[in-house]
Formats: sequence, structure tokens, C-alpha cells
Amino acid sequence: MGLRESYEVRQITYQQAMEVVVEKHYLHRKCPVSHAYGLFEIGSGELVGVVTYGVSPSSTLLKGICGPEEAKNVYELNRLWVDDKVTKNGESFLIANTMCLLDRQIIVSFADTSRGHLGVVYQAANFIYTGLSAKFKDPKVVGKENMHHATYANGLTNAQVIEKFGAENVTFVDRPRKHRYIYFNCDKRRKKELVKKLKYKTIPYPKR
Repeated sequence: MGLRESYEVRQITYQQAMEVVVEKHYLHRKCPVSHAYGLFEIGSGELVGVVTYGVSPSSTLLKGICGPEEAKNVYELNRLWVDDKVTKNGESFLIANTMCLLDRQIIVSFADTSRGHLGVVYQAANFIYTGLSAKFKDPKVVGKENMHHATYANGLTNAQVIEKFGAENVTFVDRPRKHRYIYFNCDKRRKKELVKKLKYKTIPYPKR
């Protein structure tokens, strides 16, 4: 049996998605979510996959893909988990059957090099590859180790972070570089417009 005969995709609540994400996803951390979908096994009804899309807390990212005029047209695919028991291509099946339900046309996602990820699932889903994210140092604040830095330091310079939280409570660590993938979730005419606006160079997929 194929994926369509074995699994179905349904919208799920933020609470349902985060229960799975915190337990199963390698980051074990919540994230901003605008839309969440689950992959369900037909027959048993078991939830075997989750994908979430949200507005990135990074205004630099939102404006940097296709310019400030398209900043409100961007979602980040920020969590993806599919049980290992799901047959091959479960991740790309879940992505393809949920992006078409979204109300924004630019989808960005990242593959974490520190985890050895290349983004093969995004390659299978025909995302554009635009290289590695830039080198940055992120502030880490005592007591907020499990929070994303953009939650408490968004828009602040390093000096302002130190001023706000105190030098004794702040350290700066290298941000792991990530493979950046982009998908234009629209018709061919609109896609051509967005490709012209794209601020990143499209390059060949990375391979092992």
C-alpha cells in the first residue's frame, strides 16, 4: 500500500503538536506556530508525524529572503517529526500535503549542520537550496537556557543584552550554521516574481 492509502493528514492544535514536538523532536523545545498538522495512520488513528509552520521571531530572516515588502508573506517550517516506522518519503508526503493549505507563499526551513543534517527531506520536496546561514554569536542568559535567544534578545545589540541582564549572566556562543532551504508556495507566474526578488543565490544541493 502507498502513503495515500496508509496515512492521512489532518490539522491539529498547538497543544497536540507541542506535546509531540517536546517529546519526540531532537530540539525538545516549543516554537511559534501558526499552523500545525498531523500525519495519522489510517485504521488505527495513531499520530505518527507532525509538521508546524510559524512566523520566525527573526525580522532579519523575514525581510532577508525576498525583501521587506514580502516579510509578511513568509512562514518558517520550524518543526518536523515522523515516526521511523512510517514508510519511505513520509516527511516529504507530510510537507507536500500541508504547504498547499497555507496562507503564505514563501516557506523557509533549515537543516542543522551541528546534527549532521543536510536537508535531504527538503531536497525531496523540491525546495530551493540557498547555502549556509551566516556566522553569528548568540547570547545565552542564565535561567533562560531552554529559550530561543530571539525570545528575550530580539532586536537588541550584544551590548544591550549585557546591559539588560548583567554581564555576569550573559555568555556568547557560536550559532551552529544551518543549510537554508526555500519553497515558493504559489503558481508559476507568482513564483517567477518571487524568484526575481530572492536575495540569496540558488546553488546545487549539498551531498554527503
